[in-house]
Amino acid sequence: MKLVKLEEKYKDQLFDMMDEWCGTGEKIVPYAIRVTDYHDFEKYRNSIELKKPSENHVPDSTYFCLDEERNIFVGAVNIRHYLNESLLLNGGHIGDGIRPSERRKGYATAMIGLALEECKKLGIDKVLMVCDKENIGSAKSIINNGGVLENEVVVDGVTEQRYWITL
Repeated sequence: MKLVKLEEKYKDQLFDMMDEWCGTGEKIVPYAIRVTDYHDFEKYRNSIELKKPSENHVPDSTYFCLDEERNIFVGAVNIRHYLNESLLLNGGHIGDGIRPSERRKGYATAMIGLALEECKKLGIDKVLMVCDKENIGSAKSIINNGGVLENEVVVDGVTEQRYWITL
């Protein structure tokens, strides 16, 4: 398993994953991979990363988690290069998601581990990850990577858990 940047050679893997995910009607996480319609591949590929900060957003990097043996995308991560006030409260450094058919197989824990390696390369030594309190699987994958619960906050009526991981 490895993290890859989206390239033309992964177009089929992207469509397969996103078609499955969109078919469920659930909210796709990380947000970066659902901002633009993936059917317009070039526009999509150019929209999933922010290179320069804007008023409300920080630079980020998006990776897809490739299961090399099966040649499929099992999920995606979006790494924010630093935190603004909004991300410090709710969002954190890493947003991650596993496609529905690949959940409960250990991929989230492994993918977060790979994302933490990318965080190190960016010079981030303390990583914030946030998940809904109801999302027990997400919390477990964060804890499995050294996440320590700092607190819980309520955002838009949803209780969010804030975990720190020291690299």
